[in-house]
Amino acid sequence: MPAAGERSAARREATGRRLARFAALRGKAARPGEFWDVVAVTAADAEQALAYRQQLAEKLSRKELPLGVRYHVFVDPPGPKIGNGGSTLHVLRCLEDLYGDKWTSFIVLLIHSGGYSQRLPNASALGKIFTALPFGDPIYQMLELKLAMYIDFPSHMKPGILITCSDDIELYSTGVTETVTFDKPGFTALAHPSDLTVGTTHGVFVLDPSHFSGKGGLEYTSCHRFLHKPDIETMRQCGAVFVRGNCSQLSSSGDHSDSEIGSECVYTDSIFYMDHSTAKQLLTFYKQMGTLCCEIDAYGDFLQALGPGATQDYTKSTSNVTKEEAQLVEVRQKLCSLLKGTTLNVIVLNNSKFYHTGTTQEYLFHFTSDSKLKFELNLLSVAFSIFPDKAETLDQSASIIQSILEPGCFIGPGSIIEYSRIGPEVSVGKNSIISGSYINLKVDIPSNCFLSSLSIKINDRVKYVSMVFSVEDNLKKSVKLLSDTHSLQFFGVSLLECLDLWGVKVSDQLFSNTHLGLWTARIFPVCSTLSESVKMSLKMLHSVQHMSAFKLNGFKLLSVEEMLTYKDVEDMLKFRKQIYDKICLQRQKEKSDL
Repeated sequence: MPAAGERSAARREATGRRLARFAALRGKAARPGEFWDVVAVTAADAEQALAYRQQLAEKLSRKELPLGVRYHVFVDPPGPKIGNGGSTLHVLRCLEDLYGDKWTSFIVLLIHSGGYSQRLPNASALGKIFTALPFGDPIYQMLELKLAMYIDFPSHMKPGILITCSDDIELYSTGVTETVTFDKPGFTALAHPSDLTVGTTHGVFVLDPSHFSGKGGLEYTSCHRFLHKPDIETMRQCGAVFVRGNCSQLSSSGDHSDSEIGSECVYTDSIFYMDHSTAKQLLTFYKQMGTLCCEIDAYGDFLQALGPGATQDYTKSTSNVTKEEAQLVEVRQKLCSLLKGTTLNVIVLNNSKFYHTGTTQEYLFHFTSDSKLKFELNLLSVAFSIFPDKAETLDQSASIIQSILEPGCFIGPGSIIEYSRIGPEVSVGKNSIISGSYINLKVDIPSNCFLSSLSIKINDRVKYVSMVFSVEDNLKKSVKLLSDTHSLQFFGVSLLECLDLWGVKVSDQLFSNTHLGLWTARIFPVCSTLSESVKMSLKMLHSVQHMSAFKLNGFKLLSVEEMLTYKDVEDMLKFRKQIYDKICLQRQKEKSDL
């Protein structure tokens, strides 16, 4: 088995080749069979869909995507959340409505991006699939990376649907003569060797050790059973655990680190494909159901029904369900009966790594500290930005993405600045995220700070509001009673104490929803300019850090939830375009000066 360094170098080489292939296709019409017939992105609601469509249109006009492809944004139906499984079924319905029987001849990439990104709020307004990455010229977003990493797939795929999420990255290398082929009936999933702890938060494949060796770059096998977020004891009992380097049960590199030979691993999921006959079965099921009133998981509820070892036990288990709905068990049982006996083929990518980037901590780690990902994806410290030449301005582990930094500012280690303008008297601490902001005052922004600015439109007037948190704050946590508000933490301080400092009363009007949490707390002041909104929110943070009063009387206050409802996508994209144009101008000037 190659050493960890060789495996990493092979992944870098393979990744570079895929990126080059994609770069050559940008702005050009793909030949038949060379690329996807349809690229579909899901959205949670009409506002999110509008934001996605505007960004897609802009990318196409700038020739940043391959042309001649049907790019679609499909909105989940109104009403209860239906999960990525429900979204998958709804997309199948939309494709049939749009294309009739013709859709069954299409090769489709389906990207789930319908969440509100509460764990990575700089992606909340414009979507996780449009998250900026620290490389490319102009910079790549997750959408381009997905299209590049899957560039080899369409020409080796029978008509069907490939399903992926918008906040993960899969890098892999195969042998010279090996290809990843999706041509079998039923489902086909990619599998990645991972540490056991990673398996507890993913899907895990129970593979037959007599049918694969784990030695090569790529192996085809079938799955006996699929486990969804199992505990380690269940993995062991079901025979999902392998030993790296042992020929009967063997694996190679781990999830977030290339582990040593001899250590244990499991094979975890990422993306999966279903052929059209399976997709049609699911579509018929969806039509018969009429309306879905529960969240279905495309991984947990489709894949757990597959393979000869599948049982119905999971249909009644709600331990991994965020909200138990009355309909859920019934829907799961019907899906299980429908899919029973369907094959789950597995393509084992022995030299692969799976990165999840959907939380502030993961986002910061992978794009600043993770030397493996930096090496394999060739990430830059400064990507498509105007940046002063002074060495003291930036620590090497920081990441600057499509931003303008003026001489005199300082950016601390492990911090990410995206789509922002940073003035000369700004100092940013370590491990912070600054997004979509204009900071032109003298200020020391503390470490672990999350700052993201949004344009909003109220009564047809554009206004601005900036959210500020700690990167460790839990925006998904909520309480049921106002009296429990003290258990909510803002930058390590009880929210009740913060409200007192800001002069905000605890009342039924404090939250924009019955879920009482940081996401729904009306605490952020609406301002007439972008820089003013940043200034006010940083003053709020300063008052909490120094336990000094800063009264918000006289301001209209919004929650993050409301900020997204009122968001003005056009104005936010206009601000990004101004930065983009200024960077292009600066580059032209530098060229003419040479």
